[in-house]
Amino acid sequence: MYNPTVARLTYRALLGRRRALILFALPALLIVIAAAIRAFNGADDQVAADVLGGFALATMVPLIGVIAGTGAIGPEIDDGSIVYLLAKPVKRPTIVFTKLIVAVAVTMVFSAVPTLIAGFILNGNGQQVAVAYTVAALVASIAYSALFLLLGTVSRHAVVIGLVYALVWEALFGSLIAGARTLSVQQWALALAEKVTGDALISSEVALPTAVVLLAAVTVGATWFAGRKLRTMTLAGEE
Repeated sequence: MYNPTVARLTYRALLGRRRALILFALPALLIVIAAAIRAFNGADDQVAADVLGGFALATMVPLIGVIAGTGAIGPEIDDGSIVYLLAKPVKRPTIVFTKLIVAVAVTMVFSAVPTLIAGFILNGNGQQVAVAYTVAALVASIAYSALFLLLGTVSRHAVVIGLVYALVWEALFGSLIAGARTLSVQQWALALAEKVTGDALISSEVALPTAVVLLAAVTVGATWFAGRKLRTMTLAGEE
């Protein structure tokens, strides 16, 4: 289910000069913000939770997920170079699964690791805030990557749709409409973070069992549908 050649090509595409600048910029900004807050405000558990929740999990993780998830396959479909990959003797589910693994790895490295570092800078992991948000970033990375990889296979406007979901649905509607939070990867990830801290610093609108089921369902469902879409695309090309 994992093809090293496909993985190498996908890593090369994702870590090209233009995307790499964006991928490095967001984590660097988070760490600079964390250092500045610590220098001027000192260690504060609530401030740490607010920064990691408001910037790291709510903004940085989904944006990096959009870049990695859609970038893993979308550009190849847009410019037609996917045809050369599909012509190789590699199963279509293997292509999708390999690209998902790469997207997840990139998203985790550029979101979860900086989140952990920023958390330790902000309050030295007081009340497990840094670890909690790192766990949330890790699980959110998986769901976002699968979701945005699917978008990359079904739409030429995957980046725009992904940004609308991440910044409008989750950030805007999620803060205004209680029902929208149930359909939010961010809230599902926060349910795990809440379990880690075990106090009022972190809260989620979704119960932990529901969050786990929804995270698994979205990840598996999006991956399966992306594989099916790729098989359909192959058949259409052969006809």
